[in-house]
Amino acid sequence: MSTPGRPYVRRGWWYTTLHFQGAVTQSRMLTLWPDVLQVGYTRSMMGGLLLRPGPREIGIVGLGGGSQAKFCYRHLPQAGIEAFEIDPDVLALRRAFRIPDDDARFRTVLGDAARLLRQRRDRYDLLLVDAYDPQGIPAALSSAAFYADCRDALAEGGVVACNLYATDVKRHLARMRRAFAGNVLAVHEPRMSNVVAFGWRGELRQVSQEEALARLPRAARRQLSGVFARVAAALARRPAHPH
Repeated sequence: MSTPGRPYVRRGWWYTTLHFQGAVTQSRMLTLWPDVLQVGYTRSMMGGLLLRPGPREIGIVGLGGGSQAKFCYRHLPQAGIEAFEIDPDVLALRRAFRIPDDDARFRTVLGDAARLLRQRRDRYDLLLVDAYDPQGIPAALSSAAFYADCRDALAEGGVVACNLYATDVKRHLARMRRAFAGNVLAVHEPRMSNVVAFGWRGELRQVSQEEALARLPRAARRQLSGVFARVAAALARRPAHPH
């Protein structure tokens, strides 16, 4: 029996899932293939690799079941990865989701990313924000100040990707546009209610879809080819002067 509000794991032949309460799934892993990005929006967030290919430093806000942490660890060997998780009970479940142990490339941090990002100015080439509690996106990760801290934590040309689900998307996008001087792109996830919002600091280092895919191992290319096409199409539709 799980304690209401506390995270728990359900294991099945096909899926291993993370829950906070009831039937709401916070993270889902293919039990036999733990490095696969099984949920569509997690792949869409990795569309940031089209906007900022070859990142050297990656930050993750909200470790959860570690889907993107595992993907980055396996397929982006050049990158250092730092993942923030505020809930010690979630972090304690890392072995259930086969999240790698901390090492020279991968580091988990138990703490409040809304506070800790302020200590990491100019650090990340790619920042992935997907943090929820039982009530949704925490207020501390919804504020204009938080998005400004995300911007400041990026290196020049760095990109943040935010998962927006069950929230006021227009309010989040407005705050992101202020923080990133209009450098924001919203991509709706097909067949899901999620919107993935990208913001970038300075000039994009975008390359062609073909070049971005060529930098990735074959297993990663299979997962991201469609994502890169959707992100490129959304970028092409973006107004030249979005301010």
